[in-house]
Amino acid sequence: MESLSREQCSVARLSRDPRFDGVFFVAVKTTGIFCRPICPANLPREENVEYFSSAPVALQAGYRPCLRCRPDSAPNSWAWLGKETSFRRALSLIEQGALQHSNLEVLSDRLGVTSRYLRQLFQNHLGMSPKVYAQYHQLMFAKQLLHNSSLSITDVGFASGFNSTRRFNDAFKKYLKLTPSEMRRHYVRQDDSCRNVIHLAYRGRYHWESLLGFYRLRAIEGVEEVTQDSYARYVDIDGSLAWFKLHADLEGKQTIKVEFELEDVTKLSWLMSNIKRVFDINTDVALIEELLSKYDDQLVIKSGLRLPGVWSTWEAGVRAVVGQQVSVKAAIGQLNLLTDTLAHTLSGQRIFPSADIVARSDLSFLKMPNSRKETLARLAHHITNSPEDSPNNWLALKGIGPWTISYAKMRGASEPDLFLDTDLIVKKYLAEHPQLNAANVSPWGSYATLHCWSHFS
Repeated sequence: MESLSREQCSVARLSRDPRFDGVFFVAVKTTGIFCRPICPANLPREENVEYFSSAPVALQAGYRPCLRCRPDSAPNSWAWLGKETSFRRALSLIEQGALQHSNLEVLSDRLGVTSRYLRQLFQNHLGMSPKVYAQYHQLMFAKQLLHNSSLSITDVGFASGFNSTRRFNDAFKKYLKLTPSEMRRHYVRQDDSCRNVIHLAYRGRYHWESLLGFYRLRAIEGVEEVTQDSYARYVDIDGSLAWFKLHADLEGKQTIKVEFELEDVTKLSWLMSNIKRVFDINTDVALIEELLSKYDDQLVIKSGLRLPGVWSTWEAGVRAVVGQQVSVKAAIGQLNLLTDTLAHTLSGQRIFPSADIVARSDLSFLKMPNSRKETLARLAHHITNSPEDSPNNWLALKGIGPWTISYAKMRGASEPDLFLDTDLIVKKYLAEHPQLNAANVSPWGSYATLHCWSHFS
């Protein structure tokens, strides 16, 4: 462990404190099994346990995951990673499948570092190579699918990034000590009403009603469907259609239930990774709210607020440009018009129009100032030509200012530290609470923005 001492881990383990679920894992030397700190099994003696910062590190040490508490279902935490940006981004990309269809050199180039430096980062932080980490992550994801979906074992292997069923079976048995068939027999699905379901765990409170309310006001007709208790949409993943629907589990479970359908099962890992980002599932909001309350004890009136993400930075950029200096209702009207007119469909389903489609279209049908139409066209051309470019570089585009970029980064990339202090609603709150500023709410400025908004919603 890098941020928690052994003594802190011990106290958290003995108390089964759910706030530490996913922050570290407990391995029992006498059984060869590793667990979540909330595992209901009898507590082993302290001298018989080891602590690990992640499930892959525990696997690397030779332990197998507990079938009772299922470490594959623990919420993720990056608190122990420090501030190594390249490493965090590499982990995220690998978990989205970056090494399934390319190699380490391509990933390193994408990160702007050498492959030697990237291997060194993984060795320093995790004690393993990026390739080994990718395989361990694939195995834990496969285990979750075996528990929570009705995908065939063959499809589970391909969805987890294995190119053949034989390789999948061999790796699964080698590291998890059971075959995929044996693992599936250990668990009987409780919900057969949906073809495929995954339950994503989270820590702390999750203000599901506020999140859905935020999305409901901004839902694009025909693209998103938001009800009183669920959110659903179709998305395009590299030319293949995917559908998902989220709703909170009942009976007090700390999970979000995700139903899904895919044309290409190999895209499932990327789909789930982006769902976790968009719906801010991995964040420890209790820690954030504790820090924000130190500077303003009136700020947090709705505990459990999560960042309401957007499916892509491109979509977030469009929403920001169209929403410049107009009400939410007026902005959604224009987004509906944009989607209706350009009508991008995939396998018969309506999808948010791509940057390429917008770049090739005459936008005169939009009912907004010509300068804003031209800004949207410039953004579309830029994204089409440089899809990986950071929104920070959009400032060079005429009509795009700091607020638009910050909004796009906050919702399209889920960056946590963007305090929109020039936003009209935030300024209204700050007029009565001048003690708040970007410096003292850092590194959780985006959440401070959300809480300011909550006072006027």
